[in-house]
Amino acid sequence: MAKTDHLKARKIAPARKTTEPRKRERKDSRPEEIVAAAFEEFVTHGYSGTRLEDVASRAKVSKGLPYLYFKTKEELFKAVIRSVISPVFDAMRARMLATDLSCEDFLKGPFLSFLQELVKSRRILIARLLIAEGPKHPELTAFYYDHVISKGKETLKTFIDRGIERGEFRETPLRDFPQLIIAPALMAVIWRTLFERHHHLDTDALIKTHIDLLLDAIRAPGRAKDTR
Repeated sequence: MAKTDHLKARKIAPARKTTEPRKRERKDSRPEEIVAAAFEEFVTHGYSGTRLEDVASRAKVSKGLPYLYFKTKEELFKAVIRSVISPVFDAMRARMLATDLSCEDFLKGPFLSFLQELVKSRRILIARLLIAEGPKHPELTAFYYDHVISKGKETLKTFIDRGIERGEFRETPLRDFPQLIIAPALMAVIWRTLFERHHHLDTDALIKTHIDLLLDAIRAPGRAKDTR
């Protein structure tokens, strides 16, 4: 009987080895799972209404585990910005700086699509959160400005300068106010939050119209208009 039990133990031993890599993989991915869960909690309940124990529940981890990786809710929110928000904007910034397209073609093509998709995505809800709660939590808006807004402003200025140097754009005050380029995205957030229930806003058409009008205002004299 003892010999039979020993043989059974030898047969099931390898199964233990196959589960260990899965456990390690699960452990390695936990910070990302916690951040993903935190994003959903923040956009659903706001910053003040989010509790780390609720994040843990959504991530299906123990209540204390988020504190192992993120000591405070502020640290967790910053991790959400770094993991969920910054990569999207960084990728677009890189495309703007490296594109071989004319500036007008880029604004009417990849950049237009980027803004149109952004305002429909759940990522834009972080902007809504900051509009609503930022005044009470200036440390959050400061972090978002440093890691997203300021970088975007500099990239847009560089992009406008390139258009001027290439003879595509004339010199205008737009370079001093690059926020105008992304203004319809913020308008879309405010409208959807406050007025969408009263009147539907076609954000795709809004953003396209804005880009077209902007280009009409800054296009260099004598340069042919793209009729797309």
